[in-house]
Amino acid sequence: MSGEIAIARSVAELRRHVSAWRAQGERVGLVPTMGALHAGHLALVAAAQTQCRRVVASIFVNPRQFGPREDFSTYPRPEADDLAKLAEAEADLAYIPAVAEMYPDGFTTTISLGGPAEPLEGAHRPGHFDGVATVVAKLLTQAAPDAAFFGEKDYQQLLVVRRMARDLNLPVEIVGVPTVREADGLALSSRNVYLSPDERRVAPQLCRAMREAASAIGQGTPPGSAIARAILALGEAGFQVEYLELRDVDTLAPLTTLSRPARLLAAAHLGRTRLIDNIPVVA
Repeated sequence: MSGEIAIARSVAELRRHVSAWRAQGERVGLVPTMGALHAGHLALVAAAQTQCRRVVASIFVNPRQFGPREDFSTYPRPEADDLAKLAEAEADLAYIPAVAEMYPDGFTTTISLGGPAEPLEGAHRPGHFDGVATVVAKLLTQAAPDAAFFGEKDYQQLLVVRRMARDLNLPVEIVGVPTVREADGLALSSRNVYLSPDERRVAPQLCRAMREAASAIGQGTPPGSAIARAILALGEAGFQVEYLELRDVDTLAPLTTLSRPARLLAAAHLGRTRLIDNIPVVA
């Protein structure tokens, strides 16, 4: 078990650490987070440790990926607890820049993507992926890692980051790590703390309905019928479904038949909490 973790709060400090590791020929992994760390984030750290000698975990609540009516001001920021978890996980460095460090006065550059950034979250949260792509591009150029690790729970984000890195010829491997779930199936998320006790008991029904729909589609049920049943069941359970759709696993193009490797992706509100999830669909 480790004690304290080294902290960098500026790009210059971050680069001093990374440069020293590079001088020793060490492979560097980056785990970008917005803090409020849970077992899903720590699984990313563990995955990075299997591939890299050194692991940097960034903690930055990025204002540019929040919409005007979203929860930027109330997003949990338990820094001391996050640092203790990273120390316990034996990460090498926590990079915790201030907003002014990431977006200094006069900052005007934004990365905007098409393709996998356009549907689903892109349609329901305009500008969200522009903010994600911009901050991730900055983190990748600041830390210059050999590999960066992202959870499949945010599957569309994973595809967006891969596309951005490929399009910009960034010399980094983007690694997806399987979703970590509670025993009852609820995908781990920092926003789960917003759920009331009653809502927390209901929340796993999102994963359950998606798994039932994925199983039915895999066994030959027309996707439209299986998805309609899932949306009806979720509505009866108290969810307000934003979308539940079958999409191509690589491009996120919509699918009406299971003609290609596919995933079900969903976003739904339960009370004031917005939950997202995705499930692979196998024939």
